Amino acid sequence: MSTDKTSIGNYRWRICALLFFATTINYIDRNVLSFAMIDEFFRKEMLGLPEDAILTQADTDRFKEMMGYVDAAFKMAYALGFLIMGYVIDKFGTRKGFSIAISVWSIAGVLNGFIGSVKGLVGTRFLLGLGEAGNFPSAVKTVAEWFPRKERSFATGLFNAGANIGVIVTALAVPFITVQYGWRASFVATGLLGFAVLIFWRVMYRKPEEHPQVSKSELEYINSDEDEITTEKISWWKLLKHRQTWAFAVGKFMADPIWYFYLTWLPDFFNSSESLEKKLDLKNIGLPFIIIYLVSDGGSIFFGWLSSRLIQKGWTVNNARKITMLICALCVVPIVFASTTTSVHLAVALIAIAAAAHQGWSANMYTLASDMFPKTNVGSVVGIGSMFGAIGGVLFAASTGIIRVKFGYIPLFAIAGSAYLIALVLIHLLAPRLDKAELK
Repeated sequence: MSTDKTSIGNYRWRICALLFFATTINYIDRNVLSFAMIDEFFRKEMLGLPEDAILTQADTDRFKEMMGYVDAAFKMAYALGFLIMGYVIDKFGTRKGFSIAISVWSIAGVLNGFIGSVKGLVGTRFLLGLGEAGNFPSAVKTVAEWFPRKERSFATGLFNAGANIGVIVTALAVPFITVQYGWRASFVATGLLGFAVLIFWRVMYRKPEEHPQVSKSELEYINSDEDEITTEKISWWKLLKHRQTWAFAVGKFMADPIWYFYLTWLPDFFNSSESLEKKLDLKNIGLPFIIIYLVSDGGSIFFGWLSSRLIQKGWTVNNARKITMLICALCVVPIVFASTTTSVHLAVALIAIAAAAHQGWSANMYTLASDMFPKTNVGSVVGIGSMFGAIGGVLFAASTGIIRVKFGYIPLFAIAGSAYLIALVLIHLLAPRLDKAELK
């Protein structure tokens, strides 16, 4: 039976917009470092060199290896943060849990502008990782609370698009701020943005059944899934006994490190790749990133919409999600040629397609958690899976700098091109029908 959606209210989409802006700020704060990394004064500061020193190739190589370890520290905290935040969000609710997370990452973002050594950077990035881990468990749980299953992947795709907008804003603003006012100002200015989001979150967010602006018809529509059974909170240990949990965790473990790699190392790729004829610097690197992440925004929204549309047309949830994810996985494969081409334009195009496919994959991956688990446990499942994604990110980040220096970008892009297909095979083996986990 069709439903006139205009007659049931649309406050849930305002909540989705709020999640979009929170995710945008989240990615601005985490991505400032990747642009600061190509600033000469930042490199000298981290290496302990005077401003008038001349950077040698040995200095540059040492700096890149150090940044690999700094990035690994962020990922370690990110993994630990998921371990904590997924439980906290399910235990105390998204309003309070997300408020804490936003506060922590915003404070850490500002503190990044006051460090003067790699040790200090490791500390502030560790704190940033702890706070930023709260974003996706909060957002995915919010979508599960505010949307029926047939709208969830589209809503997830929309808020997940904030990640790309965050990178675009960073690419536009941070190089300008860094050139005009120095790298410290770029960290402080972007870190302060999170406090604005915190205010809006505290004012706007409540559970739908507690919200005064949600109509009775919209609340009935939100709760229209007849098989959506509410259960009590289940411990992590019990959740880990279910194949569905491991299916989600494997998908995150394989794919998340690739996205983290893009965020951290793409500026360096365009700035120093041996294959590219034209190298980019802080004055001209913004446009390629705008293109890449605008395209990836389209991928997040389109592939999120696609699986929702297929379900509305009568496809099973299993077929709709996995066919969409297969298309995404295949779209990433050609990225390996970005590491061998001499053309910046071709490299941008291949990376943009891969980034769009990743975001489409991510939108559907997050929705798998609410497909296979009740709302009361979605935060914990997303926390578990995202923790494994962060662990994969730690392992990949710790070796990326070394691989980059010794072998270049070809092996790194080859890993990126194959990870999603392998992940989809493993997901299908663990959850062949995406059945609901039977939580007792």
